Amino acid sequence: MMKQSDNSGVLASDETREATAFRLFTFFGSQSVRSACYQLLLAALLVGFSYWLYSNVVENLHAQRISTGFGFLHQPAQFAIGETLIPYSANDTYTRALVVGFLNTLYVTLCGIVLATLLGFLVGIGRVSKNWLLMKVCVTYVELLRNVPVILHVIFWSMVIRNLPAPRQAIALPGGFLTNRGLTFSVPAAHSGWQWTLLALLAGCVLSLLFSLLARYWRERRSKVLPTGRIRFALIIALPLLVWWLSGAPHALNTPELRGFNFRGGFTISPEFTALLLGISLYSSAYIAEIVRAGIQSVPKGQLEAARALSFSPWHVMRHVVIPQAMRVMVPPLASKYVSLAKNSSIAVVIGYPELANISNTMMSQTGQALEAIAIMMVVYLVISGTTSLLMNLFNRYVAIKER
Repeated sequence: MMKQSDNSGVLASDETREATAFRLFTFFGSQSVRSACYQLLLAALLVGFSYWLYSNVVENLHAQRISTGFGFLHQPAQFAIGETLIPYSANDTYTRALVVGFLNTLYVTLCGIVLATLLGFLVGIGRVSKNWLLMKVCVTYVELLRNVPVILHVIFWSMVIRNLPAPRQAIALPGGFLTNRGLTFSVPAAHSGWQWTLLALLAGCVLSLLFSLLARYWRERRSKVLPTGRIRFALIIALPLLVWWLSGAPHALNTPELRGFNFRGGFTISPEFTALLLGISLYSSAYIAEIVRAGIQSVPKGQLEAARALSFSPWHVMRHVVIPQAMRVMVPPLASKYVSLAKNSSIAVVIGYPELANISNTMMSQTGQALEAIAIMMVVYLVISGTTSLLMNLFNRYVAIKER
């Protein structure tokens, strides 16, 4: 009896081990588990390699008696910046100088995206026009601009602006003057009414966007159409005009006047900013035009024939039939082009516009902290590119046609 009990205990333990081995084999034999293990192994190798590379760099820098760290950011910058969106002086820290460069980069990027998108859409629509002359002009525009490197665009416009007349022989424009020192034009004089009007305009744009989302929800979920055109017009146009009228209807302008060798008053767009903006915007607009052309041509012809059969005008066909369907094709490559435009802003170092890369180069030459400066630039451009991609992905979800 004892021997039989021992045999049964051995058999039970063997079965337990076999069951455990089978469960482990089943667990690690799963494709998802193997994929997760491989990814964890790869992540560990990348972390180890990065740590080894960082330690090697730090050791070499210490051997050459070069200090490391970001403590220098609290030291005075001791250099001036020609264009700033916030107050800045040479006694401010390197941190504030980098903030100035970041804001300048963001400013020229946003302006470039707006200008490139407008030009790209106009040229892209012209590419599919039935007017032979307009179509050929748009084709020439695209082929000429996109086959020239972007840095040559920036240098070309910088040379063009530098060869404009001096302020005493300025080219008169409606409300301003064009010289080799930039474009100077009239702006509203300082008045609280203009500030409230601007705030009303921003609030109207936000409310208009929210109302569009609400109208789309009602149209898709409840099959009810809201009068979006009139309400959005009231929010964006009528609301700022009402605020402007209630705040006293200010109309005084700060006009530029020639005093000495330059203009005083008004607002001046510098030659460096203008050259950079035109260079990266025109170059990107050629690619955006091709993206728009491809998106428009992706719309089935049956949709166009149905819209014409319903007596839609060409404007309504493009606005309500073609563009909404083409946006599904256009948004992903547009996001890539916007990210590329943001990174192309670093070309400003060749013409002296004080954006992030230019200021970082000056900081490196003064402090010798090349590794830290490059790391800061990499993180900033990564944040700009990631934010742009995130916003475009959200916009892509908004324009996507959802099946019921």
